[in-house]
Amino acid sequence: MRQDAPPDLLADPVVAALARAEETAWFRAEPARTGVVLAGSGLDPAIVEAARARFRRFAPWFAERFADTGPTHGILESPLQGAPRMQAALGRRLGRGLPGRLWIKRDDALPVSGSIKARGGIHEVLELAERLAVVAGVLRPGDDARALTTPAARGVLARHGIAVGSTGNLGLSIGIAASELGLATTVHMSHDARAWKKELLRARGVEVIEHSGDFSAAVAAGRAEAAADPSVHFVDDEASLSLFAGYAVAGARLAAQLRALECDVDADHPLFVHLPCGVGGGPGGVAYGLKLVFGDDVHCVFAEPTHAPCMSLGVRTGLHDRISVADIGLDGRTAADGLAVGRPSRLVGERVGGLIDGFATVSDERLKALVALLHAEEGIAVEPSATAGFPGPWRVLADAGYRAAFGLDDARMARANHVVWSTGGSMVPAAERGAYLAEGRQLLDAIDWA
Repeated sequence: MRQDAPPDLLADPVVAALARAEETAWFRAEPARTGVVLAGSGLDPAIVEAARARFRRFAPWFAERFADTGPTHGILESPLQGAPRMQAALGRRLGRGLPGRLWIKRDDALPVSGSIKARGGIHEVLELAERLAVVAGVLRPGDDARALTTPAARGVLARHGIAVGSTGNLGLSIGIAASELGLATTVHMSHDARAWKKELLRARGVEVIEHSGDFSAAVAAGRAEAAADPSVHFVDDEASLSLFAGYAVAGARLAAQLRALECDVDADHPLFVHLPCGVGGGPGGVAYGLKLVFGDDVHCVFAEPTHAPCMSLGVRTGLHDRISVADIGLDGRTAADGLAVGRPSRLVGERVGGLIDGFATVSDERLKALVALLHAEEGIAVEPSATAGFPGPWRVLADAGYRAAFGLDDARMARANHVVWSTGGSMVPAAERGAYLAEGRQLLDAIDWA
């Protein structure tokens, strides 16, 4: 811990534990009524419906341009999969069985660019392309997006650019979609981003600029580039409503999947959703979409690496983007590259922070071991970021105060559904996937699971 870490902040035992890079969980002491938080957010729920309609307009375009969207006729959605073997295996290792049912929301297998960041990143690209084409007169509002493949539309888009700062997965989703539309694309990446993600983008003609600093440095560079060129649109992962709206579409989609599987969600059948968190935009948007559908009956828990718990820190202190993990002595370095963020989203923290019911941090060793355990039990291969949510259900069980405050007695917990939101895995090269699994297997029996 840094010697100059603010002593007033460290008086809070949660912040002190975060500063020591310990695995930490904390939950709200009392419910924050969803309707009140939504009303005070200043956000119009109509942005979510507009994003859903945009994805639908682009579905024929995706079906033609990306083969992996064929089975869903161009709709970008991932499956919801039960995980009974993982549930049992974790119960044995953690010394306590989990009542209710465990599910995995398979964003690691989301078409085009498999990650929780993909819906938001792709949505902002689509919104930009539509707007440019409509202004230029080569597309009418509401038209089938396949009109963007005409020479006239391609010529318009080629005169414009898009830039983003990313730790990896957001840049991947934006780069893939934008390059397919013909937009000049630049992705500023931090040192934490995986080399294969940079190589994949460059192979698609995307300019990748690497920065020795962290995520915030990459974002700052992207913002500066766009400010200097009016033809370049900057995707601001820290404050973009377009990204947020794209992420939020997932809420109603998950609700439909739960209904199809006859999973009730109400006060007596609580839903817990455990979301991997980097800057907070992705999980914040998903949480907003879920709360629009389920209100107080869904509990959203954010999961972060122990060395980069920026959202937990920002919300706990009330300082949001005015504090960084570096301010409490953490380096922000983690094997969960998509979550390697030092400063949280102000949009999420200030506007919808009240929708987040709890926070949990996970060590890199546990993340890696969970990669191997998930593969062994369910046959699913993911990157470390994707396993961050798995300890969450047991953290909920262990917090008697939280459960009492929210009326989560044993009977209700026995009827609960826990959804762990996965991210990243389907695009990982075989050699790197093998390395993840080998390291994870070595850690499976070496770490303390208690």
